[in-house]
Amino acid sequence: MRVLHTADFHAGRNLRGYDRTPEIHQALTEIAALARSERADAVLVSGDLFDTANPSADAEAAVFDFFLRLRDAGIPGIVIAGNHDSSARLESVTGLLGWVGIQAVAQPSSNPQDMVRTIETRGGESLTVGALPYLSERRLVKAADLLGGDTGAWRQKYREGMGFFLRRLGEGFRAGSVNMLMAHATMDGAVPSGSERTLQFDLTNAYTLSGLQLPPGAQYVALGHIHKPQQVSDAPLACYPGSIIQLDFGEGGEKKQVNLIEVEAGRPARVHTLPLASGRELKTLRADLDNVETRIKALKGFDGLLKVVVRAPSGTALPGLKDRVLKLAPNTLAVDLEATQEDLALPERKREGLSLTQLYEQYYRERRGELPDDLRAAFKEADEAARTEEVA
Repeated sequence: MRVLHTADFHAGRNLRGYDRTPEIHQALTEIAALARSERADAVLVSGDLFDTANPSADAEAAVFDFFLRLRDAGIPGIVIAGNHDSSARLESVTGLLGWVGIQAVAQPSSNPQDMVRTIETRGGESLTVGALPYLSERRLVKAADLLGGDTGAWRQKYREGMGFFLRRLGEGFRAGSVNMLMAHATMDGAVPSGSERTLQFDLTNAYTLSGLQLPPGAQYVALGHIHKPQQVSDAPLACYPGSIIQLDFGEGGEKKQVNLIEVEAGRPARVHTLPLASGRELKTLRADLDNVETRIKALKGFDGLLKVVVRAPSGTALPGLKDRVLKLAPNTLAVDLEATQEDLALPERKREGLSLTQLYEQYYRERRGELPDDLRAAFKEADEAARTEEVA
């Protein structure tokens, strides 16, 4: 049996005002073609189909077109909701997705056996998948529990709750079938790509699962949530395929892929990585103020998307810098200022004795230049109104 595993589409992703959906659509078209050419018997999508709970029409069209392409190739699939998806929204279209051969598990069930799905392949083999959609720690660690105890206790309670579902899903595995687990969660030891914080996910504060909690009967664990492709467990074999394009500058330089799993009932699975070519490359260029133009000119021919970080002393007025950068590199999405180490050493002293308006002037000057008089007046008016409300 050949199973293609992918995750983290984030259709509808907007990066610094630039819509990445056309690139994501292109990547999904590439993945559907790979599923056909590699003779996949099934496709597993481990969550985060969309970037927001209320995706755009273009984002929905990209994802649904992917499912239709699988239907045209006669390839069934199973998908779960991720933390960026609206589980209720995905639940509402499960019936329609079923008509094109896609089984969607959008919400955790009080009966875990309801989340065990089966696919009978064209070759007469059976694939059993315990499909666990994203389960927020808020649902497992009640608000009352958060009022007492330490962080370690909360995370342990989360693990215990997730362990219950994982054990019950493992009980749904069948002899004579290929058995897999699918989940949208963070495993101990997972290495982030650098973009998860930007995408409202902080790995350092995440609730995590131990590899010891994975059902031993799973021949492969199809994970989603972490955007860097990696294997996080040997027994059972558990992998993140990663996001399908470089979604944020934290993923710049990463090679994207999907996983193709070759497996038969009762035998160890073998994982083959299939590289993806879709999506524009992201690059971050760091330069000092006096050599930024030279550094940009050295990138001539780079047709990806660029972020330029300019190191300059705090308080330096840089009017027109962004326009100069864009003239040299129109594919620049962001021009950020970064204080030099000398300025970072004494941030409190630089703020000492300054009024709120003066702090705002300093902030504006560091990023855009001198503060316009009308904006200064509006800020003062808002500050005074807020202070009046506090006194009242």
